[in-house]
Amino acid sequence: MAGDIQKRRRVRSSTVALGSMGVLAAALTSCGSEPDKRCVDRDSYDVLSGYRVVSDRQCGSNTRAYGKTDADWYYDADVSRGYADDGTFSRSEAVDRDGFGCSGSGGG
Repeated sequence: MAGDIQKRRRVRSSTVALGSMGVLAAALTSCGSEPDKRCVDRDSYDVLSGYRVVSDRQCGSNTRAYGKTDADWYYDADVSRGYADDGTFSRSEAVDRDGFGCSGSGGG
């Protein structure tokens, strides 16, 4: 009977250890993940709808250099009917919103 109790304790301990490792792994991988982003036209803001979502190509590195668009990445926004609202243009702020304090990792 004493052997059964020790066996159960070992099983419980390994379950707790494995569960804890899973939580830790999830927290660590979220630090490296990219926040949700949409390419939006900065000049299209509507008070009721937000910014108009445009093609991701318009947020490419060379488009702004030639003055072709005023599009930019908009992070962690609510998207509805082709518009994005309640987000941020700051990638580091969007990473901070995720709650794991990973803003020091990566660049933006």
